[in-house]
Amino acid sequence: MSNHQQLAMQAKAWPFEEARKVLARVGGKTPEKGYVLFQTGYGPSGLPHIGTFGEVARTTMVRNAFEQLCDIPTKLFCFSDDLDGFRKVPDNLPNKEMLAANIGQPLSVVPDPFGEYESLGQHNNTRLRQFLDSFGFQYDFLSSTEIYKSGQFDEALLEILSKYDQIMNVMLPTLGKERQATYSPFMPICPKTGKVLQVPILETKVDSGSVVFRDEDGDLVEVPVTGGHCKLQWKPDWAMRQYALDVDYEMAGKDLIDSVKLGKKIHSVLGSKGPETFTYELFLDESGQKISKSKGNGLSMEEWLTYAPQESLALFMYNKPRTAKKLYFDVIPRMVDDYLTFRDKAGEQEDDKLFENPAWHIHTGSIPSEKTALSFGILLNLASVCNASDSGRLWAFIKRYAPNASPETTPFLDQLVGFAVRYYQDFVKPTLKYRTPDDKERAALEDLLAVLKASSLDATAEDIQTEVYSIGKKHEFENLRDWFRCLYEVLLGQSQGPRMGTFFALYGVNESISLVEKALAGGDLSV
Repeated sequence: MSNHQQLAMQAKAWPFEEARKVLARVGGKTPEKGYVLFQTGYGPSGLPHIGTFGEVARTTMVRNAFEQLCDIPTKLFCFSDDLDGFRKVPDNLPNKEMLAANIGQPLSVVPDPFGEYESLGQHNNTRLRQFLDSFGFQYDFLSSTEIYKSGQFDEALLEILSKYDQIMNVMLPTLGKERQATYSPFMPICPKTGKVLQVPILETKVDSGSVVFRDEDGDLVEVPVTGGHCKLQWKPDWAMRQYALDVDYEMAGKDLIDSVKLGKKIHSVLGSKGPETFTYELFLDESGQKISKSKGNGLSMEEWLTYAPQESLALFMYNKPRTAKKLYFDVIPRMVDDYLTFRDKAGEQEDDKLFENPAWHIHTGSIPSEKTALSFGILLNLASVCNASDSGRLWAFIKRYAPNASPETTPFLDQLVGFAVRYYQDFVKPTLKYRTPDDKERAALEDLLAVLKASSLDATAEDIQTEVYSIGKKHEFENLRDWFRCLYEVLLGQSQGPRMGTFFALYGVNESISLVEKALAGGDLSV
């Protein structure tokens, strides 16, 4: 084992903890299939969303950690359950009458309401793949329709059929009485209509590998369970898929804990140990309520990525996945600046420290080298004082503060500038609330004004910060935080803010003098 692998074996970051479980599962050896398999699942009745991103990002982090432990090949399957029946017409799709006429058909058969692809399933599968590709995820895409029809699941389906009664004994206690009366793990696909039927199975024929049911016309019909003629209900289907593909690791949200337990029971019936599993917590809204797409009470992925880079969203996913976290707009600036801190630290760290750095996991070990001289918080404050409506306004100040920076040479910083302007316009500007200083604060601000007037135009951020700190000490603020809160509330209209030395250096000495003078004169700083 190399030194790199030894350090990885000792790493405490949660992806490494999970990866070591997978390594133990396979006994440190390459499985018979030739690789260790990580899997994520997706229901293509809707478009990919923030939960989809979170699950694939986290699984990728575990996969990457595993690859540091050993030389065993790995794969990540993103599995689309596109053979599932179309149950209801979503509110956000066009051609609702056409869609309503296809209720019950497999998603891979329902026509695409947008007219772009052969089916609704293919439309949403394509969107999923475009979505995953846009984030640079490495994966193999699997279609339930293709796998069922290819016969790849046949052996597993015949095993389910042979253990039919035992599977029913696992499933029935989890169902209500009415559902128990009609339930079967097999859903036949009607030869007449092509619909995925949820009907009672009247007879199972292990020898012929088929089931008998009564179709919608009341006729007795016999179909094989193989070759895509039957689809499993989703809970048995999930376990069957893991069994058939020999999945080694799969995550699921807290809301699926019971389904995971059920899957383990089905694996036991099939004589399989099943994959290593990981349960992550769900997201909450600002008031602590579970986020629901139907309620619209959370922050969507598209909204996050309007105001911050994807790396900040990946950090949010990395942090404490087993802890419920509030997902709303106010968390964005902190996540951006935390990400910048972790990224900048990475350049100075050896492997043992890097393995604990979230930026290493976010970038699968290849961390960008561009240094970002300014925090997102500073950019937001700069946008506030100059009421920025475009990136050019901020860049005029940034180029003076950091002459080597430009949109061309520091593209990530340029992205942050654009995000900061949008975030300021939509969330900061409407909430700015300036106040006038009291007598003690006024005296301290007058001293600050004198210091700024005596400063050279190229005074460093550290020099100015030292002076600001000294003024707070001189005026005997009971807590220096009260002095800095005064600066934030009087000059920036906010209760929190940046290192003022950095802010004054970035904004410019003369501009800062004008800002303090305006505050002392009682001018309107919001314009």
